Amino acid sequence: MAVTDHGRAGAAAETHAAERLRAVVPRVMSVCIAIAAVYSAVIALIAPVRHLLRPLTGLIEMAVFPVEPNLGYAVFLGILAGALARHKRAAYWVLVAFFSLLVLGNLAVVLSASLMPDLVEEYALMGQVVASEVNLSVSAVVLGILAAAHNQFFAPMRRASFRKALLTLGSLLAVAFGVGYGLVMLFPGTLRPRDHLPWALERTLGGVVTLDFYRTGRPPFWVNSVIGLLSAVAVLVAFAVLFRSQRARAELPPDSETRIRALLSAYGSRDSLGYFATRRDRAAIFSPSGKAAVSYRVVAGVCLAGGDPIGDVEAWGPAIRAWMDEARRYGWAPAVIGPSEAAAHAYARAGLRVLELGDEAVIEVAEFGLEGREMRGVRQAVNRVGRAGFTLRVRRHSELSAEEARQIIERAAAWRDTETERGFSMALSRLGDPADGECVLVEARDAAGEPAAMLSFVPWGDDGLSLDLMRRDRHADNGLMEFMVAGLITQAAALGVKRVSLNFAMFRSVFEGGARLGAGPVLRLWRRALVFFSRWWQLESLYRANAKYHPRWVPRFLAYDDTRDLPRVGLASAIAEGFLTVPSLLTLLRRRRRAAAGRPAEGGRSAGG
Repeated sequence: MAVTDHGRAGAAAETHAAERLRAVVPRVMSVCIAIAAVYSAVIALIAPVRHLLRPLTGLIEMAVFPVEPNLGYAVFLGILAGALARHKRAAYWVLVAFFSLLVLGNLAVVLSASLMPDLVEEYALMGQVVASEVNLSVSAVVLGILAAAHNQFFAPMRRASFRKALLTLGSLLAVAFGVGYGLVMLFPGTLRPRDHLPWALERTLGGVVTLDFYRTGRPPFWVNSVIGLLSAVAVLVAFAVLFRSQRARAELPPDSETRIRALLSAYGSRDSLGYFATRRDRAAIFSPSGKAAVSYRVVAGVCLAGGDPIGDVEAWGPAIRAWMDEARRYGWAPAVIGPSEAAAHAYARAGLRVLELGDEAVIEVAEFGLEGREMRGVRQAVNRVGRAGFTLRVRRHSELSAEEARQIIERAAAWRDTETERGFSMALSRLGDPADGECVLVEARDAAGEPAAMLSFVPWGDDGLSLDLMRRDRHADNGLMEFMVAGLITQAAALGVKRVSLNFAMFRSVFEGGARLGAGPVLRLWRRALVFFSRWWQLESLYRANAKYHPRWVPRFLAYDDTRDLPRVGLASAIAEGFLTVPSLLTLLRRRRRAAAGRPAEGGRSAGG
């Protein structure tokens, strides 16, 4: 029995080791193809390097596969490498087809040489035959590895993506042919009129088809280059369509929202960003027990979660694993923006890497006061605005009448200083919804009773508020924000509020530490760089706007899976938060319909406030 158990344990260990080896195949293949892409781009762009590396290029082509000095080919390999890294099934079949063609081509050369040895000797083709034998062996080994690891390429294609890729390829090639035919008509060179159309068709198809082997004339070289470039773009775009990530519907179904709100009722006091999980452009995935959930949206191939998991801490792990399984099933890169320190540890235990992003400013109501030298700036602003005759009104959204809610929505849209709403991780992006009755509205009016500014806060458990929206009339007096924040905290006890979360300050520790006496050169240089970029992204101004209240700073993090995904995660975060807009025909049509219906955009704040 002991021997049997030992044998079973050994077999299980061997199976596990083999599975681990198969699991690294997508990444290894992706790295190899990416290296080939970079190599092809370098030898295409830098002629001296191309000539210097010609022997190495020949060796690579003999041993593995072609590395052409062609920028379009390099881009194609880069797209393929990215799709392989995301475990895309379509990329797997492209790679299998690629190496299968190499096997068939080299096998034909080897068989021909064995059947006609005299011909090989007469034309000195032995070197080519040896190269084909080496390439045949390597390609066969690669195909064997791909066959063994086929289950590692599990991310499905989008529905009808193959058909869309073919339609895209056909449409763009038709455009390339039309442009090419027009150029040949205008600049025929030595090409005869009857050859204009077939020559343009041959060039559009990249020379794969030859309609006349005896044609002698040709148009100028640049015409051929333009057609080749357009055809290459058509192929690249078609492959991008084929490999693009599966989309997830960016919506929160009513039953999921109900479950999220139930979890917030029980556990909402843990995270100031918890209420933002009720955004209707997020999806939610729950733990098997239903006691926790991760709220996320898929952007640019990144499965981007926001804040902490909602619910019982004991169920965070299963919820995170379910979310990561969902991301990997579809080839999305998992990432989390804005988790707290406790949640960052939970994501790290699940295998994600963690970086500190900045700090959230939290005011403890019992500790806040305008007295003292350190609060002099805030105190002066509050007194100045008060002397100017401004008044403050604080109430729950449920206390607003329908007409008041409509006016608030219109003012929020009119005072917005960006074309689109910003926010994902720290903004609700809606205002006046009946389901948000517990939200708190702070309004400031001038001496004439005209509205001048507003703040809107979402619930943070039973005794907290988290800033959602901050808007003011561009012509209103300075100091209004300090006036409203101080006024809210003064009335907080009547609302049962003990803590208020304000804006998030990215890289707060750098701004603070870099300005201290004795700060190191690296920290000072890092701070100077952030100050420079603050001209466009308000990094320093947001830090200073929070710091003057002397809040408690709560660190917030970024969790991600692979360092190579960081640029993509940054891009997805910028798109989700509204700092980068990707226009589309559908978006433009939706805006036009909203404008025609007279519906104003809804309000929200960004991660930076």
